[in-house]
Amino acid sequence: MDGIALEARRGDDLEWLRPSPQLATMRRAEVGVSTAVAAIVAGGLLWTWLSALAGLGAFVLAVALGVVVSWLVQRRIRSWGYAERDDDLLVRHGLLVSRLSVVPYGRMQFIDVTAGPVERLFGVVTVKLHTAAAASDARIPGLSEETGGRLRDRLASLGEARASGL
Repeated sequence: MDGIALEARRGDDLEWLRPSPQLATMRRAEVGVSTAVAAIVAGGLLWTWLSALAGLGAFVLAVALGVVVSWLVQRRIRSWGYAERDDDLLVRHGLLVSRLSVVPYGRMQFIDVTAGPVERLFGVVTVKLHTAAAASDARIPGLSEETGGRLRDRLASLGEARASGL
């Protein structure tokens, strides 16, 4: 297993694919809306209950926290990547703790393509790979609808071809 992880880290012959830029836009919008609501509510309540200075301080603090969270979210999105190899799919992610999942095509049981209301609004989907071992399930967020559908079909056909050889 260490040989696989080392090869994946080096990336000598691997083409790492990333989520759609729409994922970053979607996450920025989510953080922006959350920050605006928190800043207005916290600032307004403290302005009303305590003083204008306390309200303004809460507003500025909420906005500053939103900026930090937005920066962290962008870094987290850049950490996602996936690479297709001959016998397996590699999925990597993680900001503080880097994780690399190796999912053999023959072990895939089914592939989900999901999109919640916000994801549909931004035209992105999440591809979820399910295997017999629950701990090895992997997901790839933020793919365009077209890319997610193509990946699902390709992984399903590779999984069927590899599973028939077991």
